[in-house]
Amino acid sequence: MGENGWRWTDAWIFVSLVIASGAGRHRRAAASRRPEGVRLADVLSTADHLNQAIPQRHEVEAAVRRLVGAGLVSVVDGWFRITAEGERLWRTRPSAGLATTVDTVQGVLSRRHAPASAEWSLDEADHAAAVQEYVVRSIPTPRRSPEGHSGAH
Repeated sequence: MGENGWRWTDAWIFVSLVIASGAGRHRRAAASRRPEGVRLADVLSTADHLNQAIPQRHEVEAAVRRLVGAGLVSVVDGWFRITAEGERLWRTRPSAGLATTVDTVQGVLSRRHAPASAEWSLDEADHAAAVQEYVVRSIPTPRRSPEGHSGAH
């Protein structure tokens, strides 16, 4: 695959964005002032669940540049959104069969024309803050032991 071709990481980030976007959609009221889309911590969380790894800053930056350049994703004020073209790609992808969804999407992307790269950068501090937010959010809260709270006196 040439330097300008689609990479597996592009598909990983795209699938993470789609899943993260869909996961919160049912919780958002139509009249909500919250912008549609997801924050970077949500994308990192989903990416970690898909691949048991948190994407590095440079991986996210390169993938988002390509995805934005291809018109599949938009990023405005830190909110990542799937575009109508991205939704169409997602809905028309072949069923995964024995392959993973990320591998299937990577195959679909590879059959498209080479991605253009959009101007977009991810600051190291923003990536670190999103990783920290995800890590803190994923720490389970301690469960209270029922011992000592039995009601017996």
